[in-house]
Amino acid sequence: MRAIISVSDKAGVADFARVLSQLGFEVFSTGGTKKVLAEAGVPVKGVSDITGFPEILDGRVKTLHPMVHGGILARRDLASHMEELDRNKIEAIDLVAVNLYPFVQTVAKEGVTLTDALENIDIGGPTMVRAAAKNFPGVIVVVDPADYPLILEQLKSGSIDLTERKRLAQKAFQHVAVYDTAIAQYLRQDTDGFPDEMTVALKKRYGLRYGENPHQSAAFYAELSVGQKPTGITWAEQLGGKELSFNNILDADAAWGAVTDFAATTVSVVKHTNPCGLASHNDIAEAYRRAFSGDPVAAYGGIVAANRKVTLAMAKEMKAVFYEIVVAPEYEPAALELLKGKQGLRILLAELPPGYGEKEPSYLDLRRVKGGLLVQSSDSLPEGGVNLRTVTKRKPSEGEAADLLFAWRAVKHVKSNAILLVKDRMLLGMGAGQPSRIVSARIAREKAGEKARGGVLASDAMFPFSDVVEAAAECGVTAIIQPGGSIRDGDSIKAADEHDIAMVFTGVRHFRH
Repeated sequence: MRAIISVSDKAGVADFARVLSQLGFEVFSTGGTKKVLAEAGVPVKGVSDITGFPEILDGRVKTLHPMVHGGILARRDLASHMEELDRNKIEAIDLVAVNLYPFVQTVAKEGVTLTDALENIDIGGPTMVRAAAKNFPGVIVVVDPADYPLILEQLKSGSIDLTERKRLAQKAFQHVAVYDTAIAQYLRQDTDGFPDEMTVALKKRYGLRYGENPHQSAAFYAELSVGQKPTGITWAEQLGGKELSFNNILDADAAWGAVTDFAATTVSVVKHTNPCGLASHNDIAEAYRRAFSGDPVAAYGGIVAANRKVTLAMAKEMKAVFYEIVVAPEYEPAALELLKGKQGLRILLAELPPGYGEKEPSYLDLRRVKGGLLVQSSDSLPEGGVNLRTVTKRKPSEGEAADLLFAWRAVKHVKSNAILLVKDRMLLGMGAGQPSRIVSARIAREKAGEKARGGVLASDAMFPFSDVVEAAAECGVTAIIQPGGSIRDGDSIKAADEHDIAMVFTGVRHFRH
């Protein structure tokens, strides 16, 4: 029996090869793997001993040879294939253990050149993996060191059954597909628009007990994207509490997305992916108090996110309320100790996005529909990236302008049709996800109550009628921010002027379906 072992990830490979040798396998290898095996005392030969040809072109051509691929691809159940191997003095290869050059890690390094990237595109490895996986009934293909113990266990007991061979082959094809996806992403980085064909690479982070509802199975996958640093909820470290659920992850991502959209010290409280509380203040504990006051009833069982270190003062404020999760980039030791004492609270440590506070990173937003995906660029605009145009007789005051910008930043995190009422950079009331914008306005007004007087209103999209302006006037709003662009903009402007409300247009909308 023959095995070819050539791996980038050398974890456990020496022990794996040693046991294979003890089980009667003749082990062949290349380059760095061969050196590791030889230094570990494993009997190993070079692939050149199979091909009768040296490695050439600085190692670019090592295994691309009929003596290798004939031995891998020959069907053991076809006499004609086996006779052809004999005529050409080719010996069958029974096991291929290969994982690929670290392309993603290489191109993530600062200052990497195109030449460096191209040299880390593996050719022989994927070719051997695909060949072995294609012929899995006769060849064992291994791409994951985690599979070494099971393979050795089954080989010691006699053989590896077809079901296990098929599983390994599936894993091998997926390994190559993820690798090719990373290369395509890298080469696509400087091109505009969307390609005619596109794959998405995902790696399982962990399984979940169930999905949105107990009868749905679920797992959590991380998107593997070249050039994107692994941050946010997907790669957050859990410091305490129960395991995360499907809904926990969705809500935590929404809460984290809201606070990291603000450069100022900000706290969000999220329920069902919508912020029911959101506030900015120089003191993080005060920011939390203000966010909580936005809707103390809805906050129960919600998710708290902060874009600054959680202090002991903030943790003490949170102590009396039941929350599912708190997520932040840092915790004071005393705050962490206090929070760990709250039963059931999941505590997440998340890294802030690259360039946080300077620029908002853009990414591809993928939305699932039955049988397909909608792909769009993310709704990413810098905080100063919107040109406000006053359309009413009265311009906003300095204080109103600050609240309008806060409200406009916040409204994109609320499900459309979205209406927000804000005062002193604090969310007072929110209406979301209603088929009619006026209904959202009424819900926001009901939530805010008398606190809305002197506040501002933000709408994620234009007003088709003047009814929202009238509703704003009734609850004492003094300024409005909205995209504009309706054929009835004149009606809304007229109503605002009649009530001495300052109104600004952004020319940009923030639908979030």
